[in-house]
Amino acid sequence: MTIHPRRFAISVLTVLFGAAALLSSGPAHAQPDGVELTATVDDRDIAGRSGADPVVLTPDSPAAIAVTLRNNGAQQIEVRRVDLTGEVLGLRFFSYSTAVGLKIAPGKTETLRYDLDPAGLEGQATGLIAGRLAVVGADGAELGHVGTVTDVRGSIRSVYGLFGIALAVLTALALLDAAIGIAGHRLSANRWQRGVRLLAPGVGIGLVFGFTTSVLRWWVPDTGVWLGAAGAAAAVAFVLGYLSPTPDSGPDDAFDPEFATVDVSGNADTVRIVSRGPIA
Repeated sequence: MTIHPRRFAISVLTVLFGAAALLSSGPAHAQPDGVELTATVDDRDIAGRSGADPVVLTPDSPAAIAVTLRNNGAQQIEVRRVDLTGEVLGLRFFSYSTAVGLKIAPGKTETLRYDLDPAGLEGQATGLIAGRLAVVGADGAELGHVGTVTDVRGSIRSVYGLFGIALAVLTALALLDAAIGIAGHRLSANRWQRGVRLLAPGVGIGLVFGFTTSVLRWWVPDTGVWLGAAGAAAAVAFVLGYLSPTPDSGPDDAFDPEFATVDVSGNADTVRIVSRGPIA
């Protein structure tokens, strides 16, 4: 199977940015003013957590969640559900919704406590993933949210793990295709085309780097930083391709029809091309 680098690069970036736009966009509702939200998991505040101190989510261990809401507005608010999600590059890899029926009068503060059973988390994700706890009102509008960092103790065979493995396989195929082209002197003589030929492996290397550091719990895959790393790797690969030596012309390239004559033999069905060489 032949890998088309330009198509691969365009397809990867289109899917990633398109999915980010579709999945990260929520309902077009304005968030109410005067709503204060704090949340804890296992009695620890989840706001401002980092890769060095993430919220640990284990598939076989329930998490005690407490959500405190203060209504500073002039109207009563109603909480419909609480959503805990984890996203990478705008793609949602785990999501848990808990239905509630909490009403908060103006000027009042209420705390909602419940145990979250993360069943099935092992097959959804693994590693450091950006998390988000959001409170949704009765009309579907988001009342508030808290960003955090989660350490999901799932399996490499999870959806997120298979996503990274697929990226690695596609990147390896793109690298192999480029290596074969370089070894066989089949790259284009045009510098821009050589740069584009190495663009796809560069994009893949950047994406695989982000996935690897996430799974190994070295780094939180923030969307902007991850895409920036992929763009930087793609730029380096393009420059390497652009500056690579121009392939030597093969024997077939030495033939120029301008310096050839047509020798028609006695047999009308036989036409022989005789090279006369360059004219001195």
